[in-house]
Amino acid sequence: MEISDEQRMGMSTMERQHLPPSWQGNGDADAEVEEEEDHLWPTKDGPLPIFLKFENVEYRVKMTMKNPLTAARVAFASQMKVDQGSSCKHILKGIAGSVDPGEILALMGPSGSGKTTLLKILGGRLDGGIKGQITYNDTPYSPCLKRRIGFVTQDDVLFPQLTVEETLVFAAFLRLPACMSKQQKRDRVDAIITELNLERCRHTKIGGAFVRGVSGGERKRTSIGNEILVDPSLLLLDEPTSGLDSTSASKLILILQRLAKTRRTIITTIHQPSSRMFHMFDKLLLISDGHAIYHGKARDCMHHFSSLGFVPEIPMNPAEFLLDLATGNLDDISVPEALRGSPDPQEFRSQVIRHLQLKYRAGAGGRSRAPPTEQLRLALRARKDHRRSIGWFQQFAVLSRRTFRERTSDYLDKMRLAQAVGVALLLGLLWWKSQTGNEAQLRDQVGLIFYICIFWTSSSLFGSVYVFPFEKLYLVKERKADMYRLSAYYASSTLCDAVPHVVYPVLFMAILYFMAGLRRTVPCFFLTLLATLLIVFTSQGTGELLGAAILSVKRAGVMASLVLMLFLLTGGYYVQHIPKFIRWLKYVSFMHYGFNLLLKAQYHGHLTYNCGSRGGCQRLQSSPSFGTVDLDGGMREVWILLAMALAYRLLAYFCLLKRISLTPL
Repeated sequence: MEISDEQRMGMSTMERQHLPPSWQGNGDADAEVEEEEDHLWPTKDGPLPIFLKFENVEYRVKMTMKNPLTAARVAFASQMKVDQGSSCKHILKGIAGSVDPGEILALMGPSGSGKTTLLKILGGRLDGGIKGQITYNDTPYSPCLKRRIGFVTQDDVLFPQLTVEETLVFAAFLRLPACMSKQQKRDRVDAIITELNLERCRHTKIGGAFVRGVSGGERKRTSIGNEILVDPSLLLLDEPTSGLDSTSASKLILILQRLAKTRRTIITTIHQPSSRMFHMFDKLLLISDGHAIYHGKARDCMHHFSSLGFVPEIPMNPAEFLLDLATGNLDDISVPEALRGSPDPQEFRSQVIRHLQLKYRAGAGGRSRAPPTEQLRLALRARKDHRRSIGWFQQFAVLSRRTFRERTSDYLDKMRLAQAVGVALLLGLLWWKSQTGNEAQLRDQVGLIFYICIFWTSSSLFGSVYVFPFEKLYLVKERKADMYRLSAYYASSTLCDAVPHVVYPVLFMAILYFMAGLRRTVPCFFLTLLATLLIVFTSQGTGELLGAAILSVKRAGVMASLVLMLFLLTGGYYVQHIPKFIRWLKYVSFMHYGFNLLLKAQYHGHLTYNCGSRGGCQRLQSSPSFGTVDLDGGMREVWILLAMALAYRLLAYFCLLKRISLTPL
């Protein structure tokens, strides 16, 4: 009897010591083979098989209600336990099952039965409130297994502005190991596109609500390709056929069958498949109200329920028959004698479901076990997975290219360009060759400077406050898959958004500055431009903070409006002498510091005005427009604005880190 090198590699040092000398092999040779294997990824012989078992899986979720009466009413209606204003809903109630490599397990049941919850638990995407035993090759779930599991959500979370090929290429650059070259990763993408029949649409945008793109079936296949790029051993899909016609859905299941033949373990939730699709599944787990009422081969389910006395009286789709049983709707279905005679339809349905649950528990059989060699290989590969990720700077580079490609349409938006140029021209015409000869003219020019503050504060604030709320789903999905570090995403997003926040203000000031007749000296122009850019960057940081802290498009917009109004009123133009008890507001207003900095960049205390009056020329510092501003007081506002811009971004990052980690998908 011989043992292969691959089996010997999967064993620990202690286990190899107990083998006969001829089987132990050479340690140095094994190390070389192990090093070579680390570079041959994805493996040539397919993914590492995973034998999945789950027993007595229970899941409860707490629902906190501030009103005790409301909590009591909800608990009474749904028979939930009430504990000091909180109620606990029992979603899964002792589910058990198993699936082996090469098989497709279908999770079926009516809406709200717990299919998606079970799928998320099996994929390690839910924490807390979980009981039971879930093993992968007799090994409990650990973060090392995350890269072995692919999860396709029901809603296709894909960037609409990217093409199918770009979507997969960027995912490959982020998810495939650093030991693979760029060309190898592109070759992997080409193979996936061919395998999923996406050649026809590889250069078509994904599309969305406002962008025309690929069809629903092509979107779903792209989502699957996004996951199988990393050669997952376990592939989980949530309602992959929802929204597809029967032909597209059948083609999708055929693709899953081909993937399963490469030793993948596939689990999918499905609501009501066609008869053809139903017979493509290997195993079936039928769930009713959190309980399992059937687990076994899909082709044997009709015989099983017929043996229990449930027989369709008319030709029926097996999936339709099963869903009727799971909901207790027995129209056109014969039932056992023991269940007949209940006059109340609701009570009759409850009796049927309880009867099926009891029959299932009485006949529940054993589960499959993974061969020991496969368990050891899983442990070996799991230990190596931490070396496969690309570094932070590589993640930053890839995310920067993807972000810029995705947001190019926003950065180069014609309306955005027209706004910057149009407003600059309008202001230039209204303040054409403005003067500072008297108090009225000076007041008008100070009004222009404050309007520049308002315009760029509002543009930058509202331009950045919606970024994270809009990209929340993409970010949560990719973070759950451990595609990159959040810091790399945040840095790339901020840097890419800073590009238009530099280009448009420079264009704006180049037009307005000379039309409005502001001081034509090089230092004054560049100081004014610097002050404007500091206002823009600080406003952008404020918007990012609000968006990251709220992560809601509607609420973020409301909060941005309130903050803008508050900073506008305390900016120092409308009210210069604020009452003492509320004066602290202006010290947290970056518009206050930005407005002061613009005034210092444009004016100096030794300059004079109002020379035609009887009293002769007066110093600008004596003007009521500068009553609270020391024009010769230095440029400390530069450092204050820089500190604010940095502090807001750091707070935004930590808020995003906390909110994303708590957001379910």
